[in-house]
Amino acid sequence: MLVRHTVSMTDWKAVLVGFLVGVVVSVFAFAIPVIGHAGAGLIGGFAAGYSAGGGLGNGAWHGLLAGAIGGLVVAFGLAVVVSLVGLTVGGPFGLLGGAGVFVVGSIIALLLAIDSAIGGAIGGAIGD
Repeated sequence: MLVRHTVSMTDWKAVLVGFLVGVVVSVFAFAIPVIGHAGAGLIGGFAAGYSAGGGLGNGAWHGLLAGAIGGLVVAFGLAVVVSLVGLTVGGPFGLLGGAGVFVVGSIIALLLAIDSAIGGAIGGAIGD
């Protein structure tokens, strides 16, 4: 008997949905401190996992991508702002501050994407 294992492709629409939900909830996280940004990651990851379906693993993957991309976008935005301010104040060496912010922000964003993966796993299990 031949057992076929299907590998699902990344559903970028689900990742986009999770990213957008995470961004919207993050904006409200400033106004509602109880939810916080960890809750925003959980909710965004849940939306990505639920949209993608496919069980725990598939949902976790899509939630992780949504959270990581969201964090990288924020890190890039902060790096641009710090680079522009640094360039104005410190000349060409001010760009190094922006690069440092991007590296540290990216590491933090990837670590904080773990809660999005947890939410995605729950959403993927429910979405099936």
